[in-house]
Amino acid sequence: MHIHLSDLYANMQEQLEHAPTALDGQLAIELVDRLRPSDTKNTDEIYKKFDVFVQSLLITPNAALTLQAYILRLINQYKQSGLYSDSGILSQDGFWNQLSKRMGAYVLPSIIDHKDLRSLIGQVFHQKSDKYWLDAIDDHRWEQLFQIIGQSNGNIEYKRAIYAEMIKAITVLSYRISGIGLYPEFINAQPELTEYESPFLVQNREIVDFIEKYKQQHYTGHEVAVIEPPDASQALVMFDQCRDVVLKIRRATKRIGVSLSLTYLLSLLEQCLDRIELLLNIVVADQNLRHRALGELLKDITEANYSEKSVRALLSTNSELVALQVTENASKTGEHYVSTDKKGFLGMYKAAAGAGAIIAIMATLKTLAARFTLAPLMQAFVYSMNYSLVFVLIHILHFTVATKQPAMTAAALAATVQQRRGSKNAQLAELAALIINIVRTQFIAILGNISIAIPVAAFIAFLWQMNLHEPLMTNAKAAKTLHDLNPFTSLAVPHAAIAGVCLFLSGLIAGYFDNMAVYRKVGPRLKMDSRLLKLMGQERLNKFADYIERNLGALAGNFLFGIMLGSMGTIGFILGLPLDIRHIAFASANFIQGLMTINGSPDIGLIIVSFMGVLLIGLTNLFVSFTLTIIVALRARRVRFEQWKPLAKLVMTHFLTRPSDFFWPPKRPLEIDDQHPSIEKTKN
Repeated sequence: MHIHLSDLYANMQEQLEHAPTALDGQLAIELVDRLRPSDTKNTDEIYKKFDVFVQSLLITPNAALTLQAYILRLINQYKQSGLYSDSGILSQDGFWNQLSKRMGAYVLPSIIDHKDLRSLIGQVFHQKSDKYWLDAIDDHRWEQLFQIIGQSNGNIEYKRAIYAEMIKAITVLSYRISGIGLYPEFINAQPELTEYESPFLVQNREIVDFIEKYKQQHYTGHEVAVIEPPDASQALVMFDQCRDVVLKIRRATKRIGVSLSLTYLLSLLEQCLDRIELLLNIVVADQNLRHRALGELLKDITEANYSEKSVRALLSTNSELVALQVTENASKTGEHYVSTDKKGFLGMYKAAAGAGAIIAIMATLKTLAARFTLAPLMQAFVYSMNYSLVFVLIHILHFTVATKQPAMTAAALAATVQQRRGSKNAQLAELAALIINIVRTQFIAILGNISIAIPVAAFIAFLWQMNLHEPLMTNAKAAKTLHDLNPFTSLAVPHAAIAGVCLFLSGLIAGYFDNMAVYRKVGPRLKMDSRLLKLMGQERLNKFADYIERNLGALAGNFLFGIMLGSMGTIGFILGLPLDIRHIAFASANFIQGLMTINGSPDIGLIIVSFMGVLLIGLTNLFVSFTLTIIVALRARRVRFEQWKPLAKLVMTHFLTRPSDFFWPPKRPLEIDDQHPSIEKTKN
C-alpha cells in the first residue's frame, strides 16, 4: 500500500518558512484524510496505512522534524487548556441541564469558538467514525509514531507553551475533583469521608505542591541543576484512593440505592481522574508512557468531539447505574416467582387462582363501565382506576398475575448469566434448570389465573342473568368482544404486544421505585412524620413504614401499569391510531362472558378460534415483556451471552426426554447434567 505524503511535508515546510505565525490547518486535515481508512473497522487497512505513514517519516528527509514543528506551532495558535480540562468530561451543571442543552443544540446549534483547539480537532477529525480507527491503533504503534516525531530537541518554546496549558488544565481538574468530593450527595453516599482526611482534598494539596516544583524547575533556568525533578507519584497515589472511594460507592448502591445525580457525579469524577492522570503522564512520565498517553488523549478528544454533543451518549453514561439498580431490584423480586419444588408450585397456583377470581370481577366491572357514556379522559380515568386499584389489591393480598412474572424472572435470569460460576457446561446446565423452573412456574401461574377467572366470570354472568333478567352483555357487545379475541381478523396479537410493553415498563417502574425507597430513605422518613404518628401511633406507623419501604416499587408498578392499560385505548382514540391492550387474564374472562351472552348457541369454530386468540394473547404478553426485560438487564450488567444456541438445544433435549418437568415439579430439585452430549457437541 502506498500513500503519497511527501507533498504534504513539503507544503508544511514552506508554510513554516513563509508564514510561521499563522499556519493553515488545511494541511493537517489533508493528512488525516489520506490516512483515514475506507472501512474504519478494517484493522488490516488501518494498520497498513498507519505503518506507511510511520515509514514515510523515517525515509523522507526532515519529515519528522517538519511535522513536529508544524503540529506544535499549529496547536499554539489556539486556546488549549479548555480542550485538556473539559473535552470529553461532563459539565458540572448537572444531568438535567446537560440534557436540555444537548437537546436544544439540535434545534439551535451552539456557537463555535474558532480560536479554541476543539474547533481544529473537529475540522481534522470531521467524520464520526474517526474514533473507531483511532481506537484500533495499538499502544505500540502510537509509541513508535510519537517517538519518531518527538526525537528532535527543537521547538522548546512551543513545547513549554503546550505543557503550560496542560498544567493549567491539571490545576482546574484537581480543584474540580476536590469540589466533587465535597458534594452533600457524595458525602451521604460515603459518610466515612467526614471521619478522616478526604483523599479528594489531599490530592489537591499534592497537585499544588507538584505544580510549584514544576514551575520552579521550568521557569528559573539557572536553578534547574539544584532543584530535584518534580515527582507526581504521591498525587497518583491519592488518585488511586479517590478511585477506591468511587468503587465503594458503586458497590454500596445495591444497599443504599442510587439517583441520576449521584450517577452523574460518579461519572464526572471518574472522567476527571482519568484525564488528570493522563495529563500528568504526558507532562512528567517516562518517554514510553508519555507517548502512550498522547495516543490515548488524541483518541479521547476525538471521540469527545461527537459524544459531548450526543443525547444518547449522555443517557447511556448516566443511566447505567440506575438501570442496573432497577433490574437488580427486579431480579430479587423475580427469584420469588420461580418455584423449584411441589410446595412452591402449588403455592403459586393458589396465588394465581386468587388473582384470577379478582380479575374476573374486574373484567366484569370494566364491561359495566363501558355502558356509561363518558368523555374520553373520564373514561380513561375510570378504566385506569379499575385496573390500578385491583392490581394493587392483588399485590396486597399476595396473589399473582401471571403476566407480571416475565419482567421479573428475566432480570433474575440475567443476574444468573452474569455470575458465570463454574465451567461453561456448568453455567449452561444452571441456566437450563432455571429456564425450566421459570417455564413451569409460568405455566401454573397462567393456569391458575384462567382456570379460576373463566368459571368465576361465567358464574357472574349467570347470576346477572338470573337476578336482573338481562344478559351482562348485549348481543352486539358480545359479538365485538369475541371478534376482538380473533387472532386472524382483529388486532388482538399487536394489542397483546402493547400490553407486553406495558408489563415491561411496569417492571422497570417497580425497580425504580424500590431503588428510590432505599435511596430517599422513605421508611425512616415516614416513621418521623409527626402527623402520621398522631394518627396511627408508633407501633402501627413502624409497621406501615416498613411495609411501604419494602413494597413501594410493587405498589407503584402495579398502579401505573393499571393506568397504562386503562388509558391506552383513549390515547389511541385521541391520536387516531388503533391502540389498545389485550391481556390474557381479562381476555379469558371476556371470552367466557361473550360466549354466554351472544345470541343463540355459539358454534364450535367460534369457540376454538376465540380460545386460540386467548392463548396467543398470553404468549405475546409473556414473550414481549420477557424479551425486553432480559435485553435491558443484560445491557445494564454489560454482559454478552453467546451460548444461546447450545442453551436452547439443552432445554429442548430436556423437553423431549422429560417433558413433565416443564409442567409438574420433579420429586427432587431439578439438576441437569453439565456433561450432556448436546453440550459436548457444541464444544467439538
